[in-house]
Amino acid sequence: MTMFKKAFEKLELDAVAVILDAVNDHFDGGGFDPVETTIMAIDVPFYTGYKFLDITDASLSPVRKRFALVKSEAGSVVSHVVVLDWTNEPIYVLNQQAPIQLTADNIAEYVRFFFTYVRGKHGRFIVTENVDDINWKEDPPPQARKAITKMLLPVALKEEKAGNFYLDITMMFRDSLFKADVEVQPNGLVSLSNEKLLVEDMPVRDDTFGQ
Repeated sequence: MTMFKKAFEKLELDAVAVILDAVNDHFDGGGFDPVETTIMAIDVPFYTGYKFLDITDASLSPVRKRFALVKSEAGSVVSHVVVLDWTNEPIYVLNQQAPIQLTADNIAEYVRFFFTYVRGKHGRFIVTENVDDINWKEDPPPQARKAITKMLLPVALKEEKAGNFYLDITMMFRDSLFKADVEVQPNGLVSLSNEKLLVEDMPVRDDTFGQ
């Protein structure tokens, strides 16, 4: 699954150092060393002036990763840092602060972003647009692969009404594939409804524990 339409950019060491100087204090478990850290960055289409950062230190075992959103002013000074913590709270707070600007053109990107970085009490809903988005334990037989491919939907706007956005979506939850309706309000509040089980007991790895 490609979360955003544009590609990520790998930041140079000097830019990594500037960003880490601003964001390290926001992370639990200590800061990142610029020399050991890779930062992939991308402009966020629904938060004007913000970049999404994928921050990785591969020198550690296990690899240490954090995800954050930052706003930079003139001269690359970071003026606002939001660390994603797998709850919807930092996203919903930023939706008010930024504020979020949802359009028919960027709503699919927001829905992918939201479900990628928010986990529920019982696990994560993984947006599944392609059979390769599924974390198989082993490759499924060609016939099963073909049958599942036919069920999968690209994240696309179905209807916009009174400022609300409505989409159909297919997603994995644990070992099951579902179809659901997604409603997104203008303030970015996301709700699921009409969940329909498509396939269960699939041979997939547990997303929570990597089993």
